[in-house]
Amino acid sequence: MTLFGNIFGVFLCLLFGFSSGFSSETDSHQTLSLNGKWRLSNSNNSLSLPAEVPGCVHSALQQQGYIQDPYIRFNDVSYQWIALDNWTYTTTFTVSTQLRAKQKVLLVFDGVDTVASISLNGIIVGNTDNMFRRYDFPVRDLLKEGDNVLKVSLMSPVFYASERRKAHSAYRVPPECPPDVQKGECHVNFIRKEQSSFSWDWGPSFPTMGLWKGVQLEAFNVLQLIQVSSVPLYNVSVSQWRVQIELLVEAVQTTNGEVTLSVPELVSERTFQTQFLPGKTKNTFTLHINTSSEVKLWWPNGHGEQPFYRLTVTGSQDRFSILNTESKVYFRTVELVQEPVVGSPGLSFYFRINGKPVFLKGSNWIPAHSFQDQVTPAILRNLLQSAVDANMNALRVWGGGVYEQDLFYSICDEMGIMVWQDFMFACAMYPTEEDFIQTVREEVIQQVRRLKSHPSIIIWSGNNENEAALATDWFNIPISQKPTYVKDYVTLYVNNIRAIVQEEDQSRPFLVSSPTNGAESEQEGWVAANPYDPHYGDTHFYSYILDCWDWRTFPRTRFASEYGFQSWPSLSTLQPVSIREDWSYSSNFTSHRQHHADGNQQMLQQAALHFHLPNSTDPLKRFTDTLYLTQVMQAQCVKTQTEFYRRSQSEIIEGKGHTMGALYWQLNDIWQAPSWASIEFGGKWKMLHHFAESFFAAVLPVGFEDDDTLLIYAVSDLSHDLKLRAAVSFYSWSDLDPVCTLKSELLLVPGGSAVPVFKMPVAALLAGCGPCTRLTCLLTFHLEDSSGQQGPTNHHFLCSPKDAQGLQRPNITAKVQEDKTGYAVTLHSSSVAPFVWLDVGNIPGRFSSNGFLMVSRNRTVIFNAWRPTSVAELSRSLTVTSLRDVY
Repeated sequence: MTLFGNIFGVFLCLLFGFSSGFSSETDSHQTLSLNGKWRLSNSNNSLSLPAEVPGCVHSALQQQGYIQDPYIRFNDVSYQWIALDNWTYTTTFTVSTQLRAKQKVLLVFDGVDTVASISLNGIIVGNTDNMFRRYDFPVRDLLKEGDNVLKVSLMSPVFYASERRKAHSAYRVPPECPPDVQKGECHVNFIRKEQSSFSWDWGPSFPTMGLWKGVQLEAFNVLQLIQVSSVPLYNVSVSQWRVQIELLVEAVQTTNGEVTLSVPELVSERTFQTQFLPGKTKNTFTLHINTSSEVKLWWPNGHGEQPFYRLTVTGSQDRFSILNTESKVYFRTVELVQEPVVGSPGLSFYFRINGKPVFLKGSNWIPAHSFQDQVTPAILRNLLQSAVDANMNALRVWGGGVYEQDLFYSICDEMGIMVWQDFMFACAMYPTEEDFIQTVREEVIQQVRRLKSHPSIIIWSGNNENEAALATDWFNIPISQKPTYVKDYVTLYVNNIRAIVQEEDQSRPFLVSSPTNGAESEQEGWVAANPYDPHYGDTHFYSYILDCWDWRTFPRTRFASEYGFQSWPSLSTLQPVSIREDWSYSSNFTSHRQHHADGNQQMLQQAALHFHLPNSTDPLKRFTDTLYLTQVMQAQCVKTQTEFYRRSQSEIIEGKGHTMGALYWQLNDIWQAPSWASIEFGGKWKMLHHFAESFFAAVLPVGFEDDDTLLIYAVSDLSHDLKLRAAVSFYSWSDLDPVCTLKSELLLVPGGSAVPVFKMPVAALLAGCGPCTRLTCLLTFHLEDSSGQQGPTNHHFLCSPKDAQGLQRPNITAKVQEDKTGYAVTLHSSSVAPFVWLDVGNIPGRFSSNGFLMVSRNRTVIFNAWRPTSVAELSRSLTVTSLRDVY
């Protein structure tokens, strides 16, 4: 999708999914798309090949057979040469006499990646230096009859970043280079492109080049509409909505006309006498909604529906139509509440949507592919549907990737996914030369105008981790030089980005960084002494050494916006990019794919705290068992931490708590490799994502131990109150019949709260439950009201599974049958089986439940296939693994 797209119908359909009354050609306006087949050549013309636009150099080389899939094995290093060369895109096109006769003709690039010189018929028309900007150049006088030749000459981004670094000689702007383990390129902070394209700790180094969004000619006599945005604002004092509508227009000369606006269901047509000035201008109009109108509100997933209204915009000059379009308008309010907390130092940090406090449940979003032209609508929809299916209501679009395409935000609007939107700055200091600041200012203006109509976006954030990097000295900056970097930080994020956002968008809050102490950081001059202070703002927390089963190791924070653990993807995801000799945890391939220092070892160390490590003498089984165990470890660790945050929402303990958000790192993968993701590259759910479906449930029981006492909390996101009790069942590791079951009294659980509903010393529990000891039994528990179970069943291990006495191989058998709901897989087990994992290899699809604790003899799960398959194929491909099967 394009940043700004063709005007009228084409642009607006892309941005908001509108219908429009305009085709791409009218009496006053004409669009000529230059997308499609171009030619691509390198600096010495040793390579010349067809290339698709939108697209990039790597994709073109692969499509034409010059390179393999860049994701295969060690190709990320083998193909470094691509980003070290300069490349030129060339196209030849003809234009009609009618188009050339227009008063103004603009050559529009919706996205150039990144540093380019652009020439038309041998004349340079302009340059680009920012992947995140739309560029347009007047070219009317350069167009000719017959063939016109357009060239886009791209400089190596690696070379450009290096040259910019050399030119910045006054002081260094760290980090100079990524860690060696990432096999990346240096000085990415000197170029305005996707920061992770030079490598990250979960992704490869593919510094892309290309025309990653559309190219077109826009020709008009009077004016063209570049963009329309509509932002509903609510006036609390008079209980009235107004819709602020902005038309970004380019006019040839001063133009007087009329603009008519309406939201048919809420407000009838209003006509404004308007004067459009020459050049690009932002024209603002306001529609007041009658207070008697009942406005339907947009709600996050799980809290209500996502209704919208239609805004119609028409414009005329001397009775000739010059504007005609429709867009969607969603009504919702958002507040970031930072106020004193009773019984605690510091400030609260939570979001109120439409006046209701909402606990944010979700994850962090990274680019879905190294090559953006390969991120299809189907990929976006599958990933976002997976988030909703796991009961998420929020995603943080992380600041080292890209501002996502329009369709991403439209789907989030439709599904009720709240978006925490970072600006694209991450884990670095940045230069503040005038030209850098100017290109960033234009980037921010364009992106805010493009995106602010989306109700899904609930907050802008200036950067990822840069306040923390400066405050806690990630880059070994001498004390005497720190004021220089603080000054640069304030210049970029406060004086420029924040100032622009507050001018352009009054409908949602702005944070300077994440993590941050928010209002407290501002009081401390924008860089707090400790941006991780749990009494304020949001926190990022990672620990791979401490025991992740011990909730005491986690910060009791106001809002957890990043936390997580790595795991490996399944063998079926690795197979297309590896060969058999790679399938070992100690192979060169597994080492090469791991971009986080000591990551592979850390996973095994964390797993070994509670599990026996795989020890099969069959090398392939040992590898697949190890992949499985890393996913078990990741799922159980993130479950423990997320449940801690969810149960902390209603408590203040030692001045800390009232946690109102849990966004684990990370949702999706950029390639086939170990990472913190819960969804593998290609869309397959890891065990963590199946766990998330439970630990993000609207009603959730959370069990934990404190001072050898078992507590169970009832957590509810619902709007209404419930009366709930805990039902606790004990199972022997060696038997499938419960040893005993206990139930607590019904207690009031107010909507939007976490309440302890069960409390008993473990010794008393065991004494009252027959032959159970910590080593011989485990327990399951759920919540119920007077009508039955509410929410999922949860589990609590009384000892580490590696110490469990009586845990046997369950000898699970499986039978696949086809029915109306899909393919039913019926399992039969001979004993308790923890972490039962079903896998059907490379058959794409999803199980209705996976990674579960099996405490019944029989269980049926449904497999929803994403391509045609059969009972025979599924039966052949199906493997069932449980914890005791790997040692």
